[in-house]
Amino acid sequence: MARKSKDVYFCEIADLVSSRSTCLRNQVGAVIVKESQILSTGYNGAPKGLRHCEEVGCMREERGVKPGERHELCRGLHAEQNAVIQAAYHGVSVNSAMMFCTTQPCSICTKILINAGIKEIVYVEPYEDELAAQLIDEAGLKMRQVEIPRKYGRNSSK
Repeated sequence: MARKSKDVYFCEIADLVSSRSTCLRNQVGAVIVKESQILSTGYNGAPKGLRHCEEVGCMREERGVKPGERHELCRGLHAEQNAVIQAAYHGVSVNSAMMFCTTQPCSICTKILINAGIKEIVYVEPYEDELAAQLIDEAGLKMRQVEIPRKYGRNSSK
């Protein structure tokens, strides 16, 4: 059996992390890596100690909000946000690190990743967000897509 590339390895870990998601619409996982070492992980879901969407429902779904719109109506944090927050919470710098995520970051997460010092984003599934693409280009962030079969996300064969 051939050894997996680091891109595939870390993207598969991000997919596994997504299995902890409590979002009713999309399960996303993120892994922050520096010098081939995992610094932090995150998945999308409600803040610590708050009830999960599985328990209270999804306001965005109830109101028919389309993906990529009205992020403020979501009680959850995005996987990328949680990965950066976890690193900060534990005093771990993510400056010059890479982000591996199951879904291409939205514009809000992209701004956070730029300011956190993330230098490269590797993602599995595309996400249409024109502003995110503009920000990535302007910031000179490297970004590329890796193909892996999702085992845990919305498009998986679960």
